[in-house]
Amino acid sequence: MIPVVRGPMASRPVFRIRAMKNLIVFSHLRWNFVYQRPQHVLSRLAQRWPVVFIEEPVPGSDKDRLELLTAAPGVEVWRPHLRGAAHGFHAEHKAAVQRLVARQIALQGITDYWIWFYTPLALPMAEQLEPGGVVYDCMDELSAFRDAAKELVNQETALFRSADVVFTGGRSLYNAKRKRHSNIHCFPSSVDALHFRGGIQDHPSQAGLGRPRLGYCGVIDERIDLELIAGLAAARPEWRIVMVGPTAKIDPALLPRLPNIHWLGQQSYQDLPAFINGWDVCLLPFALNESTRFISPTKTLEYMACGKPSVSTAIRDVVEPYGHIVPIHSDAAGFVSACEAILARSPAQQEEHALAIAQVVSRTSWDATAAAMAELIAQAEAAREASELPAVANIAAELARAASASALVPT
Repeated sequence: MIPVVRGPMASRPVFRIRAMKNLIVFSHLRWNFVYQRPQHVLSRLAQRWPVVFIEEPVPGSDKDRLELLTAAPGVEVWRPHLRGAAHGFHAEHKAAVQRLVARQIALQGITDYWIWFYTPLALPMAEQLEPGGVVYDCMDELSAFRDAAKELVNQETALFRSADVVFTGGRSLYNAKRKRHSNIHCFPSSVDALHFRGGIQDHPSQAGLGRPRLGYCGVIDERIDLELIAGLAAARPEWRIVMVGPTAKIDPALLPRLPNIHWLGQQSYQDLPAFINGWDVCLLPFALNESTRFISPTKTLEYMACGKPSVSTAIRDVVEPYGHIVPIHSDAAGFVSACEAILARSPAQQEEHALAIAQVVSRTSWDATAAAMAELIAQAEAAREASELPAVANIAAELARAASASALVPT
């Protein structure tokens, strides 16, 4: 049982040494939202362990039910639709989620699984389960996000106590968490370079726009500096600014509406290379606030994989590893200056920069990240099994002694 003992088995001395066959994942992000770390990692791990991806509930249903979706080879999404009105993994949903998940696990005959968490708020939803181990992939400091649940900090403390292995989504997040667990590892954002090299045709949604063309792809929420975008567009009305991605947790009415800013909404992961390869400069226009203090933007390396230059605000996980090849500025005037310098580069300067970013991209991949995570999970599983072997041996010895004593008793 999560987090201290593991279900009804904890009440009697039964020990089973067994290999994991499935990963059951609880996520606050929907699989069909922006394609990012969970999808990259889990679609690869599913080649080794089939993945059940449990999304946070959809409230307001006429009845409690579980929607089942095939998301990728080896990945099945379970999406709870519940009668309650609360959003997220709220305590109001605990009993219903537990009931639906337990029923589906029984129906599918799922045994010998580990649980993987992307949010500590899902911890109570898994209390009745009996996993072989627990993984926490801490990809964001969720407590710093707008309207974060007040119980998130305490739930994360409990999750750290339960986890066998912890991953973090960047160096700054790792430094903030590393003293909280003895088996914690840093896995910054990576990239599928081959995917982004393939988008050589300009996307039809932007093909008719003029140049120079500047672009951003990703979620548009409280982490984006909208004043910077507005200032950049106002300073250079002849530049076209393309913003690709869904708007979340902010009022769309707050988006600056200038003639040269083009809000194209959410696009598929398959189409991103066609957008990025059609830009002259890529943007990382993040606000500097609590919600961006520990982020490791996935798009940094995606821009580089397309061979494109970018400009960023002072996000720590951009400055420290990539500050030598990504200009860092804090306001619209700085972005204008950096973009002008990029647009004015000579062919030799362009070639030198392309070589530098290609070297960065060559050192990382989601394949390598997922393989390293799988190895750490296997090591944690082996360590858990090794710790249980003495108990099994003791039980076997006791049974042998009991059998021997029974054989000596006259009948």
